[in-house]
Amino acid sequence: MGVEDEQKWGTTPPISRALPTEAELRQNESLLQELRSRNNFESAEETEKRKQVIAHMQKVTEEFVRQVSRGKGMNETAIEASGGKVATFGSYRLGVYGPGSDIDTLIVAPKHVNRDDFFAHFARILKSMSPAGAIQSETSVADAYVPIIKLEYLGISIDLIFTSLAQDTVPDNINLKDKTLLRGMNQTDLRCINGTRVTDEILSLIPQVKSFRFALRAVKLWAQKRALYAAIYGYPGGVAWAMMVARICQLYPMACGAVIVSKFFHLMSIWTWPTPIMLKEFEDGPLQVQVWNPKLYRTDGLHLMPVITPAYPAMCATHNVSLSTREIVVRELKRANTITDAIFAGTKQWGDLFQKHTFFTEGYKYYLSIVSGSRTKEAQNIWSGLVESKVRKLVVGIEKSDTGVQLAHPFNKGFKRIHQCSTEEEVDKVFQGDLSFQVSKEEYEALENSADATDKDADDTSSKNGGKTVLYTTTFYVGLELKAGLTKKLDISMPVADFRRECAMWRQFDEKLNSLRIVHARNYALPPDVFEEGEKRPEPSKSKKKSSNGPSKKASKSTLDSASTEAPTPESRKRTAPEDTTPVLSHKKPNLSATDSMNGVKPSLESEVRLP
Repeated sequence: MGVEDEQKWGTTPPISRALPTEAELRQNESLLQELRSRNNFESAEETEKRKQVIAHMQKVTEEFVRQVSRGKGMNETAIEASGGKVATFGSYRLGVYGPGSDIDTLIVAPKHVNRDDFFAHFARILKSMSPAGAIQSETSVADAYVPIIKLEYLGISIDLIFTSLAQDTVPDNINLKDKTLLRGMNQTDLRCINGTRVTDEILSLIPQVKSFRFALRAVKLWAQKRALYAAIYGYPGGVAWAMMVARICQLYPMACGAVIVSKFFHLMSIWTWPTPIMLKEFEDGPLQVQVWNPKLYRTDGLHLMPVITPAYPAMCATHNVSLSTREIVVRELKRANTITDAIFAGTKQWGDLFQKHTFFTEGYKYYLSIVSGSRTKEAQNIWSGLVESKVRKLVVGIEKSDTGVQLAHPFNKGFKRIHQCSTEEEVDKVFQGDLSFQVSKEEYEALENSADATDKDADDTSSKNGGKTVLYTTTFYVGLELKAGLTKKLDISMPVADFRRECAMWRQFDEKLNSLRIVHARNYALPPDVFEEGEKRPEPSKSKKKSSNGPSKKASKSTLDSASTEAPTPESRKRTAPEDTTPVLSHKKPNLSATDSMNGVKPSLESEVRLP
């Protein structure tokens, strides 16, 4: 049989079927040692613990279905036959999980059990069937794009999503790859079940699972170290990175893991986006649903970095990617390609590829701090999750407006903090980003451990500790890269106002509990806890002599320190010297209460940068 008759993986023939050379195998072993040194592999004991937790979730799922069925008046025979299934997807199902990895879990139920039942009863039943304290945290986001319950269970992070099938029973051995099971599903159900279906399809479409898993571990570690691993912020998520690696495996079916990594960075760094990455041709199915096709659907044509799922119906896994996040990813891919070339040339080591990001230390002069806050831990867990899911919309809003921002770079996680205040004035300062009342790490852990009981026993909306009000905040950061030669004021008032208004329209928003402020920060004024030990913090520029073009740097700093993201009062306008030409991100402070600022009644928020 000739080469032309050999199996074709993916949508095109392979680039090379060459077997690994001795030098490539040595690089493969070197990469393996680097991953091991970074604790990338989980111990056998921890893996066994995961298996036991999943087995327990299966029992809980069956009991959940029984209780809901009984509550809806079904007879015992039908109740016992109803079944229920737990299926995993993501990194756990792909076999690339490590210490601290979460378990993406799908709960599958028969047609008489719906999503409202899932959010109303599943966590309660899990708690009743688990040891005391097993559920260390629980956050439900029922109105997310993919509705989810996030758990910390026995030290393992678990993301639970739900779907129901249009049939009376769900046996444990049901094959979720069967396309006929999709009949009767809405778009939310399809998004939920496709996680498992996509994962299984990926594993069936690659020539060597071992090389795929090895390469994906390296790419995942790189993406995490470079702060590129978070679909919620507009970066490729775990499944997207997996599909991108899988496509390289198809193009080099005989290559070892280290070569796959090198080829990945080379091809992805020169990829002509928005040409899509696809693992197979589109397939037909039984549903009258939209299958990704930019020629037919305008919204599909707007996707900037499309990576298409192989399971029917085909969807874009990277629909969240924006102009800014695509540019950031491409820059990082080019950097990684340069490094891997040097590694194979013998002038660099694999450790150089996994160097930590420089987002806070060298990234930008100007940052936006998105401060979400609540008066109870439980309320903050929900509220901060909602705000986090909207950060990418602020980025897109800044991109679309004529603001003078070249790139808005969202960091891929928030920073949780706890504060203790004695007065409402101090509370308002905290909600504006003031860290003067932040507790120490030791106090943080003590307050975290007691927060659940405090939330339940509180008579008002505040958690009390020694007569002080305990506040919980999560701050998200966006770095701003300005357009070259910008000489006008940078006004981001409209995208900021739209973002805050959309967050405040959330149906569970409670003005007595929740707060949201967007404030600026210069790089040298970033809080200490965003830096790791040994990292050098940016320093302010040395003072320059006052010139005829504006005041001194010291005067500019005064304006900076008193800044806010809210609407300016007439008095604050007068206080700001118009002739100041020093680069300053200025958000002038309003005469508004915390409640007013969240009600969307002041849309004229002003945020500006004055540049020479």
